[in-house]
Amino acid sequence: MNLSPQQWIVNATIAKQLIESGATIIDVRSKISWRFGHIPNASCVNWQQFSQKTPPYKGKLLEDAQVLEQLLRQQGISNNKPVIVIGNPTHPLYFGEDGRIVWMLHTLGHSQAAFVDGGQRALVKAGMALERWASKPKQAGDFQLNRVNNWEISTHDLQSKLANPQNLIIIDSREPREYTGATPYGEKRGGHIPGAKHFYFKELLQPNGYLLTCEQIHYKLQQLGIKQGSTQETIIYCTGGIRSAFFVTVLVSLGYTNVKNYPGSMWEWSQAENYSYPLTNS
Repeated sequence: MNLSPQQWIVNATIAKQLIESGATIIDVRSKISWRFGHIPNASCVNWQQFSQKTPPYKGKLLEDAQVLEQLLRQQGISNNKPVIVIGNPTHPLYFGEDGRIVWMLHTLGHSQAAFVDGGQRALVKAGMALERWASKPKQAGDFQLNRVNNWEISTHDLQSKLANPQNLIIIDSREPREYTGATPYGEKRGGHIPGAKHFYFKELLQPNGYLLTCEQIHYKLQQLGIKQGSTQETIIYCTGGIRSAFFVTVLVSLGYTNVKNYPGSMWEWSQAENYSYPLTNS
């Protein structure tokens, strides 16, 4: 059983079938949560393992392709084997980490990666058992990195587009307080990119951690001017490209094209001077 190129999110039933068929399992919940119970053979990882360590570039993926390739192989990832990513969307500190890993894998050339709608709770409800001890050592994968630029944008390219923002929509996926100037996560300057529309990424979710229905999401996006099948470009950012990567993953899975995550996001943008990299609170 394989995933289609746009199938970046799956329900628990499909995820269970893929797991039972031998899919690689990535668990992005905390180490403590993983120890208290996880799907057998699930590797516990976090997005920081694959990202740069030095501020203000912590949201950007590691530049060394060989290092990234090796890190992913250590998790058992191979190009021809589906990857199922499991998160905990009802946790108060959920930042869309499962969407970030899926976005990363597709950006690095893996065409069969998806996260589970509803996270681990959905899998348990679908009949999957949990284990509370360490899984056996994972067999290394043979993933070969082939970077795809369809779903990301650099700081320089975003800056250039602001000079002529026609046919462009920019979405700020952070909390309302961040959009209006708060800097709770170490940004050097507060505010939002001029012209950016606010849409907090958790507004895509129901209280139980499942995504809203397709119709509900389409309606919310239409209110922002994002139309399916349009030629416009949609760029989404947050603090370090985590919440925005989740947002991009949802849009791609719903068939929206020309959507990009800005992985540098506010950590990188706010570090530069305001004249060329402006922010506003209005």
